[in-house]
Amino acid sequence: MKAPIVFGLTSLGVLAFACAPRSPAGDAARKANARQQSASPRIQASLDVEPSARRGVDFTFRVSNEGGGKVEMTFPSGQTHDVIVLDSDGREVWRWSEGRMFTQLLQNKVLRGADTISFRERWPGATSGRYVAVARLASANYPVEQRIPFTVP
Repeated sequence: MKAPIVFGLTSLGVLAFACAPRSPAGDAARKANARQQSASPRIQASLDVEPSARRGVDFTFRVSNEGGGKVEMTFPSGQTHDVIVLDSDGREVWRWSEGRMFTQLLQNKVLRGADTISFRERWPGATSGRYVAVARLASANYPVEQRIPFTVP
């Protein structure tokens, strides 16, 4: 006999709470939270290539958070990026990471809205010819890649 009464009172309490007026501050907080969730991260990559017959080829790889939310990129090692050069037949002729050693430690990097990280590398032994540069972000959760053809005079 007591169970139906308890159930009825609990149901009335839930209904009263659901129908109760809400404060403007609570509405503002909900709207701000909705805006923050809609401002999702949007990762964009760009690659600039500057060939020179004397200096070799300079690469600038940029990764930007073009969205409004914060991005936490996870890297499975100390390597954050790589730059690869392919010849006109698609064969690899140079790789920035070749012969380098990286820590085997998991790392995270945070990009807030409108933040950019840049990586500059140089291919010193470039010979004249037509190539394609491939820059990759070594992130486990935001792997981006950018390709650009270029010519060394």
